[in-house]
Formats: sequence, C-alpha cells, structure tokens
Amino acid sequence: MLNKQKKQRLIKKYQTHEGDTGSTEVQIAILSAEIDELAEHLKAHHKDHSSRRGLLRKVGERRKLLKYLQRENAASFEELVKKLKLKQAKQFDNDDVEEDIEESVEEETNE
Repeated sequence: MLNKQKKQRLIKKYQTHEGDTGSTEVQIAILSAEIDELAEHLKAHHKDHSSRRGLLRKVGERRKLLKYLQRENAASFEELVKKLKLKQAKQFDNDDVEEDIEESVEEETNE
C-alpha cells in the first residue's frame, strides 16, 4: 500500500493539469507503483495468495486503463509508457496477418 507522500509525489509528477488527481495517466502511475510494491512483497512471501490475487486485479485494471488511453490519446499513451518504462505487446495490423496467411496458403498449394 502506498503511503500518502508517495502517492502525492506520483500525482504531482503525472498530473495533466493543476488539481488533477484522477486522470487516466495518474491512475496508471499509481497502479504501477502499487504493482511494483506487491511484486516485491510476493518475492519474500511467495505463499501469500490473497496478495497475488490483488496483484492480478491491479494488473488487469492497469491494462484496461492503458488500452483506453491508447485509444483516446495515443501521444499521451506513448509518453506515459516511456516514463514508466512499461513493456507493451506488439500491435499487429490485420492486413499483415492476412498477407502472412495468404502467403502460407500459396506456399502449401505450390508444394
């Protein structure tokens, strides 16, 4: 659990405007800090399944917020991912996948 001072520092660092405490960017930053703390806790207490469940819930919530931010404000999403040093799954275009399927089908029919 984040203490008040850490949370206030995160809010101040990631806020989009003065007085902003609940924007998507701030929520993602807070969740990321909580996830880091829980991950450290679970390294020491690997049998703590209730904390593991809480960690998974937070990861899912952060994933949803990141998906929303990417859809609504791609520039802010890119900036936040770089600041927080988050890994993002590669995005595939449907056209690329369809071309790969067509190529593999053509290769199989030519053999």
